[in-house]
Amino acid sequence: MPDVSQIPELPAKLRAPEPVIVIGMLIWAAATLIVWLTDVGPDSALTICLVGLGVGVLGTTIVLVQKAAVRRGSRGAQEGLDVP
Repeated sequence: MPDVSQIPELPAKLRAPEPVIVIGMLIWAAATLIVWLTDVGPDSALTICLVGLGVGVLGTTIVLVQKAAVRRGSRGAQEGLDVP
């Protein structure tokens, strides 16, 4: 088993959750527009797209709340978030 102290830390770019959330929300927004404007897919397609956007909003909210907790120094805050 490797020594944990020798494993290098990932660069901040690879640990940041924001790009993943933003890209995911942009994809869901594009899919929502396409389904809404062209009426493509089954009846549930628009609902699925809107739920995908909702999950993105929820993820954004969680990240923002956790970063605020890190800034406050809360004991229950997530560890490993880079906060400017």
